Amino acid sequence: MSLNLITDPWIPVRCVDGSRRVIAPWQIAEAGVLRPDWPRPDLNIACLELLVGLVYMADPPSGKSDWYRRERPDPERLKARLEPFAPAFFLMGDGPRFLQDQEKLDASPNSVDMLFIDSAGGQTMRNNIDVMVHRKRYDRLTFPEAAMALYTLQDFAPSGGAGNRTSMRGGGPLVTILDPGKELWDLVWLNVPFGQPSEMKALPWMKPTRTSEKGQTVHPSDETKGFDVEAFFGMPRRLRLVGDDEGITGVIQKPYGTNYALWQHPLSPYYRLKEGTDLLPRHPRAGRFGYRNWLGIIAQEGDKSQRAKGLAQLALVVREWQAEHRGTEASVIVAGWAMNNMSPRDFIHSLQPMQHLSDTALYRLSDFIEAAQMVTDMLNRALIPVLAAGEEREAQREEFYLKTEPAFHHCFYQIAEGEDPADFWLSTMRRQALSQFDGLALPGLAERTMQEMAKIAEARKFLGMELYGYGKKAGPALFSKLKLPVPEKKRKAA
Repeated sequence: MSLNLITDPWIPVRCVDGSRRVIAPWQIAEAGVLRPDWPRPDLNIACLELLVGLVYMADPPSGKSDWYRRERPDPERLKARLEPFAPAFFLMGDGPRFLQDQEKLDASPNSVDMLFIDSAGGQTMRNNIDVMVHRKRYDRLTFPEAAMALYTLQDFAPSGGAGNRTSMRGGGPLVTILDPGKELWDLVWLNVPFGQPSEMKALPWMKPTRTSEKGQTVHPSDETKGFDVEAFFGMPRRLRLVGDDEGITGVIQKPYGTNYALWQHPLSPYYRLKEGTDLLPRHPRAGRFGYRNWLGIIAQEGDKSQRAKGLAQLALVVREWQAEHRGTEASVIVAGWAMNNMSPRDFIHSLQPMQHLSDTALYRLSDFIEAAQMVTDMLNRALIPVLAAGEEREAQREEFYLKTEPAFHHCFYQIAEGEDPADFWLSTMRRQALSQFDGLALPGLAERTMQEMAKIAEARKFLGMELYGYGKKAGPALFSKLKLPVPEKKRKAA
């Protein structure tokens, strides 16, 4: 058997009525199909990117009016547009193989485990240090499982030892996918960039691999504005699957696959270290994703002059949506592997609210997030005589963001409506910061030394002063950021 990823049913999905079925890609346009239903969240996110890539490859909207005109699903049209690409999408066989090297690689196969980012590598197993990763979980994979795992690895590829290249967005990229909260076609169509249908020869496995033994890099062509269909079908790893009629039993890998540079994936945000330098892809940090992480991912950061320098770019599809090129309501899925070099730390998966915001509202939203950063810095400094540096104080920063999240979302929707709840946001942050400090400092205070008590009392005094707008820098800066009048300093009596 040789699975064809265009014509054969192979993608498990959940339906609106709660049932489960297996579909071919063109059937995403059928009524009632809700979401991919793979057994792992990273496979589900990668599957969404794959489906967006397939539509972009075969039948993308040419512009705003075309997007609106074709918003209603048309499964027969999608099937007809995808079918010419079927010869490029066999998983096995003697011809071209999906996301695999043209060359029949000559080496001993690795376990199919290697297709999963959270699997233990060879050195990890030899040193017996696979604590957060796993070894020898699978003897074989079904053809659909192997196809999805292969795509996920090529799409998110982390560092993998000498010559094993990362994905074109680096290891463990951050992914932002707009979600209108409807059916699968609506989600996919909302994220397809404007463009023209691609040719089959543009797919990287339809030609000899562009290798990188001498550090060679592959750039997007000038006319593509940073990406083309290969952004969805990058091939940084040189791989060949090994199997039989029942499934995939191994993977042959050879180093020095394609080394991508300067690509801009339309579903990921980017940033620059300084003006004039190359854009770099953002990566998730381990832990909960909340409003503290919005800047540069969901909301632009910085004022108008800073943004003019182009230091940060939201994902292309998010920018287009916010510019009202696509007028539907949506949330945004934020996902990706948080990596420590070659080691996976956490898979982030979060659904965050979105609104069409004016430039003024976007700037204001940025002010509110930056104000929260200022308050957590104040709290962190105040806790110096109470808690040890490092994880204990960072945990209090996380606690602050967690407890203020509902109030921030309330402010977010008010800002979207043209209101300015700065007083409410300040009082919320002030109350939470003082509550956290007192909750940690007051219990057992009487058992401390006089010197320790004096330091804690002084820290509490200065934290309160800053939160009310006083102090040399921090308090006035907080009020200025929220565009609230800075309190006048009290004059000493003569």
